[in-house]
Formats: sequence, C-alpha cells, structure tokens
Amino acid sequence: MAVSVLICDDSKLARKQLARSLPKDWDITIEFACDGVDCLKKIKSYQPEILFLDLNMPQMDGYEVLTAIRQHGLKVITVVVSGDIQPNAHERVTELGAIDFIQKPCSSDKLSQIIEQHGIKDDTKRERLAHSFGEQVDADVRDIYQEITNVAMGQAGDLLARLLDVFVELPIPNVNILEINELDMALQSIENNASTSGVCQGFIGGGVSGEALLLLNDSSFKEIASLMKYEGEINDKVELELLMDISNILIGAMLTGLSKQLDMTFSQGHPIVLGQHRDVSELVKTNKPRWQRTLAIEISYGIENHDIHCDLMLLFTEDSLKTLKYKVAYLLED
Repeated sequence: MAVSVLICDDSKLARKQLARSLPKDWDITIEFACDGVDCLKKIKSYQPEILFLDLNMPQMDGYEVLTAIRQHGLKVITVVVSGDIQPNAHERVTELGAIDFIQKPCSSDKLSQIIEQHGIKDDTKRERLAHSFGEQVDADVRDIYQEITNVAMGQAGDLLARLLDVFVELPIPNVNILEINELDMALQSIENNASTSGVCQGFIGGGVSGEALLLLNDSSFKEIASLMKYEGEINDKVELELLMDISNILIGAMLTGLSKQLDMTFSQGHPIVLGQHRDVSELVKTNKPRWQRTLAIEISYGIENHDIHCDLMLLFTEDSLKTLKYKVAYLLED
C-alpha cells in the first residue's frame, strides 16, 4: 500500500524539487501544501504518514506548525527541510517533534540517507515513529475529560467574573498525554516571550494525584488591581497577593468541580510560588523532574476588553490514568 506524503513549502519550485528528489523506488502518493495554515488543513483531511516541512513561510511558519501538530495530537512523522541554517534551528525543530532536519537545497542522496536512517520505508518502524510523540487519549475518553473540564472551568470562570465584575472568555480545554519533553514544549508555547508569575499546588484523592500550575502574565497585574479597586502602590508584595487570590479561585473551583463530577474528594497541598517576573522555562525548572508522563489539561483564560491572560494546567500523574479512566467509564455507558 502506498505511503502518503505531504510536502509543505511556500515555494512551488521547492515543492516540485523535493518531490523529484524522493526515492524513485518508494511507493508513495504525494500531496502539497503552500503554507502552514494549508498544511494543518491537509494533515487533518489527507492524514499523511510523512510530512516534509519548510520553516520560513507566511501566515504560519514551520515552528508554529510543529507546535500545532503536538497540541492537537496529530500523528505525522515530520522531517524539516529548510534554508535556515542557524545553529539552534536543528535543535529547536527536534525538540518540537521533527525527527530530523535537512538543509536546503537537499539532494536525492541526502533524502535517501535520512529515510534509511530512520527506517521510514518500514511499516513497523514508521508506525512506532508516529506513536513516539503525543500519545493520544481515546477520542471518547477525551470528550469526557473535555466535558467535565468545561463544567468545572465554567464554575471557576463564574467565580472570577463575579470577583472582578467582568466577562471571562472560556476556551476549549486542550487534553493530551504528554511526555516530559512534550510538556516542556507545551509550557514554552504559552510563554509568548512575556514575563510571567506562577503558582503550583499539589492535589491528591482516591488514587488520583497531580499538580495544578497557574501562570499569570505580568502585564495582567495592573488591570487586576484596578478591577479589584486597589489604589495603593503595585509592588511585588501586592502582585503576589493578587496572584495567590487568582490561583485560589481558579485552582480551588476547578478541583471542586472535577471532584464532584468524578465522585471523589481532592485534598489540596499548600500553594508554592514558582517565581515572579520570569520566563516560563525558569518558573518550571525545579518541578520538571517530577513531571514525567502526564495527562495534561490546559485552559487559557482571558478577560474581555482587558489585557489579562492566565493559563491553568492540571497535570495528572501517570499512575492516576487508570483510576481516571475507570471513573469516567460509567459516563460512557449507554
């Protein structure tokens, strides 16, 4: 059976050259994408097994495509083909899930070498590569996780809306099983090069344990203080108090909402301040060794007409997955 291949490059010439450079004895079907947005659409509709991806493209570049592939749990083996020869380009794309990096212009010999090196022609090896990143939650179970998170998220948003007298924008939560390197990338993707303050709080109950991680963009503090009618000087101490107030509301309400739906009680540990006015990577450095394979639920809150951005991640330990799956199983019964 022919292997499905997608080539994404904003240059028609580059797409054609790459297609001609692929091994002639390889049974493949080829589709093309002209930019990152088109690429994601083709991945979802065409469902290619292999993607050859350019980095520098309009609308959505290759880095953003790789990030989106991971966030949406799309299974495709990706090889980056780019003229970007910066020293950290190769490292960055492999951290984002690409299996290799080929510098433009690429020759037939180089392509063949990469294909043979990674065993892409072999069905078994290709299947293993496709599953090596972003293990997927079963679709039905994912729907349940998202639905119970939606309910709990709505309750938390309602409390925040009442406290600040605002309209809270509620997103669709992202649900994925992530390895430590994937979690690191998910955290980096929400950083957006902004200074951030964070709080972490552990929870445990009935065979389920994990940590809630709340990250608040530092630009949010001024507006939060204004909405809470605070009139004094906004210093680090005040910002810490505001951070703790927001985290107590959102984390507490989320865990309460989840516990009621899962019919279990969570005991919460003391909140730990990860830091203030730092990059996300600095905030989570200490905790990363504890976060191995985890069920991650990510929620990004926004406040309408206000520059307030807050990300909440619930990280359930690998040992919790069996219990959680059992708990939601009855919700799937007819």
